[in-house]
Parts: sequence; C-alpha cells; structure tokens
Amino acid sequence: MRDIHGAIVALLTPMTETEELNEAGLRALVRHVMNGGVHGLYVNGTTGEFYSFDLGQKKRSLEIVMEENAGKLPVIAGAAAITTRMVIKEVKMAESMGADAVTVLTPMFVGPSQEELYLHYKEIAEATGLPILAYNNPSKTAISLAPDTVRRLSAIENIIGVKDSSGDMNLVGEFIRRTPRDRFKVFMGRDNLILAALTYGASGAVAATANIAPSTVAEIYEAFKAGDTKRALDAQNRLAQLRSVFALGTFPGVVKEALNLMGIDAGPCARPLRGLSEEKRNQLKDVLVDLGLIR
Repeated sequence: MRDIHGAIVALLTPMTETEELNEAGLRALVRHVMNGGVHGLYVNGTTGEFYSFDLGQKKRSLEIVMEENAGKLPVIAGAAAITTRMVIKEVKMAESMGADAVTVLTPMFVGPSQEELYLHYKEIAEATGLPILAYNNPSKTAISLAPDTVRRLSAIENIIGVKDSSGDMNLVGEFIRRTPRDRFKVFMGRDNLILAALTYGASGAVAATANIAPSTVAEIYEAFKAGDTKRALDAQNRLAQLRSVFALGTFPGVVKEALNLMGIDAGPCARPLRGLSEEKRNQLKDVLVDLGLIR
C-alpha cells in the first residue's frame, strides 16, 4: 500500500461548453498540480463535480489522471452514491483501474443512523482490497460521522483514514484522539484549517485550492514537517486569502473561473451553476494578481 500523506489536490473536472469531459483540460490540470509539488491526486470528488458524471465518464477521468501521473503519486478515486450497492460498483471500478485508494462519502439524502453508517462502510470495506478513506462533509450530505463511529471504523483493516470537510476542529481533534496514529490517518478538507489540523496531528489535507496554487498548499505541509512554523503560517495565510474568494460564486465555480484566468481550460460548471458576473470576476482577478498567480 502506498503511503498517502501531505498536500492532496481535490482535482476539479474540466468540462466543455456542452458539459462533456474536457480531456485536454484535465491533462493540463494534472501537469500543473504535479509541477506545483502536490503529494497526491484525488479524482471524482466534490470539487470534481462527481454528481455530474456517470460511471463511464468517471472511469475515463480516472484513466486520464493515471496516464498523466504515470505512477509518480498516489491516486485516490472518489466513490459517492446513496446506496451501499452503488458505492461498491464505483469502488470496484476504481480497483479495476489500479487506483491506490478510494474515498467514500457518507450517503446523502437518506439520513442514515450512526449504526447504519458503520455497517455501510464495513460492507464496502469487505467488498474491496483497496484502502478506504471515509469522507465526512456534513454541509453537503446533512449527515456527520460521529467520533465513536470513526473509532469503530478505524478497527477495520482497510479503512485507513478519514477526510473531514466539516470545518469543525473539535470534531477533527476527536477523530485524531480516538483513532490509532500508527495506522489511521486524518485529512483536513477545509483549506483554511490545514495548518491547524497538522498541529493537532493530521496527516495532510485534501485541498480544492491546490488546483489553483498547488505549491502554496504543498509548502504548508513541507514547512510544518521541517519545523518552520513561520513559513507554514505565512503560506497558510496566503492560502486563506485565496480561499476567501470562493464566496464569490457557488462551489466549485470560482475554482474553474480562476483556472480559466490562469490559462488552464477548466470550462464551466454543470448547470444549474453559472459563471461569475464581470464585477466578481474582476474581484477574483485582483486576488490572483495579488498572489502572483496571474499578471
């Protein structure tokens, strides 16, 4: 099993104007983030608009990412569906493609109990040999993994960690405190809390901003590991400025707008999401200029 750690980019999925996969754009994006020094690639996640693509399209996205990566970095595939049966289909697809691990988002819409969540993940783990990261994103799914549920999941051999996007450092701290550090990893999913999570004992972060500024996200992790907390904090503060402009549009629209301004063809988001107004696009441009990401 490959070691998964550090700055992992939550890749967005470039689209054409007709909302098809933009293969050339995805290849360019993967080269961009790899050149920026990220430590892992995460495809078909929330930032990647997983809800916009069928299984065949997700398979093609994963295939392209793996081709461009050529074995250099760990590749993690997202698996997200309401039912256990459908998640297992996505996990088996990722396994057949040679992904290094999968994230499994908590089921949305149905509101399962904590016991049902535990059994959901247990059944998925039993259906695959792949390492699994549970993915907690309560603002999107309206359900949150409880610390005790994560503690129970950490005893399952191939459930190796959790990605948390709740933004709740108390919850992240409990995940870290209640799980074995020698085999279970906690990853921060809120970009403005990466350094805080590393200080608590997290193994890294899965960051949407790494699409735009991969070297800054990588620097937070690398400076922290080197003991240079001032440099890590400086990088975190720069990233916070970038993360703050996400409020200009509906996620992940601003990420795509930023990449388009940087010359990487990310295209639009799937409708009903729309692009930024000219005024908001200019606000975004000002931040990108200030951070040295565009001229």
